[in-house]
Amino acid sequence: MTDEDDPGDWPAGLPRSVDSRLLKGGLICTTTRELLADGRTVVVKRCPYPAEVEAEGLQALGAAGGPVPAVIAAAGHVLVLEHVQGVSDWPGLGRAMATVHRTTAARYGWHRDNPAGLFDQQNHWCDDWPTFFVTRRILAHLDDPAVPADIAQRLRTACAGPLPAMLPQHPPASLTHGDLWYGNVVDGRWMVDPAVCFADRELDLAFMQTGGLPDELFEAYQREWPFEPGYEQRRPALQLHKMLVGLRHFGPARIARIVTVLDHYGW
Repeated sequence: MTDEDDPGDWPAGLPRSVDSRLLKGGLICTTTRELLADGRTVVVKRCPYPAEVEAEGLQALGAAGGPVPAVIAAAGHVLVLEHVQGVSDWPGLGRAMATVHRTTAARYGWHRDNPAGLFDQQNHWCDDWPTFFVTRRILAHLDDPAVPADIAQRLRTACAGPLPAMLPQHPPASLTHGDLWYGNVVDGRWMVDPAVCFADRELDLAFMQTGGLPDELFEAYQREWPFEPGYEQRRPALQLHKMLVGLRHFGPARIARIVTVLDHYGW
């Protein structure tokens, strides 16, 4: 526990911190490597949202076979994780992601919303994939003032017909990480910072392929579970979700990429 912590947030029964070093990265959270009084080195993440939400996502991924640091404790806005480090294993991570994606549910969504940076990711359950993607991952962004009115209108028109029409109705509702890119992988081996839900695995894959992850990860993934026919045609549309997330966080520099996708499909 540091001088900056609310005493009510530090997990009960966890020894206090006697040394703290700031770690790089993070948009809205502060992450530190800390030495506890009992000699353990841990990673502590201090976030504006309830830490239990992220802890639950990590535990779900771990239970599905994903390599994640163990959750040591979560209380209030403080998440305490196992400190992991080691030699990278990108193929192993690719195989593990295929395993995670084979954990499925009967519907698309999650039992609660969870953080996606500065706002909550909507996860209310849907019985078919096009409805979930259109309502929870595209339309959910369009009332934000960061989205220009003309772009919002083009996206609404796409959501009214051509976008859902190109998606499979009932692909497996896979457990997904939701935000897996190079910056959310520790030492090429462990996944962190999830925004989990059950979705078509293609949504995870589409974002992963924009996130600086190496080819060897995807090659190993495909040996375990090849991409579905038509995925390459659907991929730009699936990437619109994260483009809108980026637009809401980082501003107009993301507009050109969205326009390129809309023009690509003629929407």
